[in-house]
Amino acid sequence: MSFRIERDTMGEIRVESQNMWGAQTERSRKNFKIGLEKMPIEVIYAYALIKKSAAKVNGELGKFTRKKAEVMINACDQIIQGKLDEQFPLSVWQTGSGTQTNMNVNEVIAHICNKQLKKEKLSIRVHPNDDVNMGQSSNDTFPTAMHVAVVLMLKEELLPEIKRLIQTLEQKKEEYKAIIKIGRTHLQDATPLTVGQEISGWIHMLDVNEKMIKESMNHLRHLAIGGTAVGTGLNTHPLFGMKVCEEISRLTNETFKTSPNKFHALTSHDELVFAHGALKALAADLMKIANDIRWLASGPRCGIGEMKIPANEPGSSIMPGKVNPTQSEAVTMIAAQVMGNDATVGFAASQGNFQLNVFKPVIVYNVIQSIRLLADGMRSFHDHCIKGLQVNEEVTQHYVENSLMLVTALNPHIGYEKAAKIAKEAYEHGISLKEAANKLQLLTEEEFDQIVKLEQMIESRVE
Repeated sequence: MSFRIERDTMGEIRVESQNMWGAQTERSRKNFKIGLEKMPIEVIYAYALIKKSAAKVNGELGKFTRKKAEVMINACDQIIQGKLDEQFPLSVWQTGSGTQTNMNVNEVIAHICNKQLKKEKLSIRVHPNDDVNMGQSSNDTFPTAMHVAVVLMLKEELLPEIKRLIQTLEQKKEEYKAIIKIGRTHLQDATPLTVGQEISGWIHMLDVNEKMIKESMNHLRHLAIGGTAVGTGLNTHPLFGMKVCEEISRLTNETFKTSPNKFHALTSHDELVFAHGALKALAADLMKIANDIRWLASGPRCGIGEMKIPANEPGSSIMPGKVNPTQSEAVTMIAAQVMGNDATVGFAASQGNFQLNVFKPVIVYNVIQSIRLLADGMRSFHDHCIKGLQVNEEVTQHYVENSLMLVTALNPHIGYEKAAKIAKEAYEHGISLKEAANKLQLLTEEEFDQIVKLEQMIESRVE
């Protein structure tokens, strides 16, 4: 194994020859051997977008030559294209400002640039701090990368999966809109509704989740870039922040704006707390939908059994033929993880001291993990459960026809107390509601049939 010598303000350090990073990255790699969690690659790609935009803007502002800007932009493109993922090895558990990840990106870009410049036999060199980091600080670039990474992940990974799940549930709602089933509240029998109406509740949850996530994205579009060390913009051009935001917007086809208050942008991460709150709301609703499905599919003979889920794999290592609601279980575990992540994000965001919050890496790590888990979980849930979900019409009809809560339709005609007496009589003697009403001489069979009509009980009276 061969090494080369890299230098920084603390002196010399050996780096393996195949690695493109420099001294500061190597020091971080050696000093923070903590856990297995690495800085999410989405943060690195967002950083490369920022550095690409900064190189273009600094070149246009006359801060360095066109050639320097050109090689820096080309280097950033290689990172964005995923060609150099292995060059970003740093742990999440590092400095709380993300400085070492910023320098990791700066050093790799500078290394690629200098290799190209040397190949072209040019004497100019690119410095990781003076050139790649020109007009910037880790304190404003890392929160900028946090916002850009999260917005792009929400747009490209999470929102399409919500949309796909909604579309398939809409098809299921239409397919089963005429099937009347018994409702359940407090895990006890309630008045009837249709399967389509039940599914419509799931759809509306996801629709609201989608709207809340999009609303949270609007706050994440404000970027800290241009604030440098403490928010004053020291050592940067007055137009730098605005122009970098414009360039990032052009490159991503998303709207980003410079934060109106950089002091806030460096020390507060309330926008990410708000965004993760929307993710937690999605997790809560997915928990509800997944739990509903596994309850309704319980059985197949000794549970509720109103729904049939796809048999994707053997459910037991000892019980032959068993099918378990594994997709629902995966989704509910994801929901639990996201709720835990939310506690971490909220606490970490509360730790902004004076001009800087130094919990940035753990905040973005948890937000990105939540987005990835929710997106992947919904994709799996959709493909391996929702698409193949079926209603067991025979079981559904049996339950609704034998439910005691159909007695609720009698309330306006004979009153609550007499209706309760019919329900109790039917339950205690194992007879139908009609038989109990007739036995108690409260209604004839003909009168009962005129009042208790399922099709009237499931009519929605809510606009």
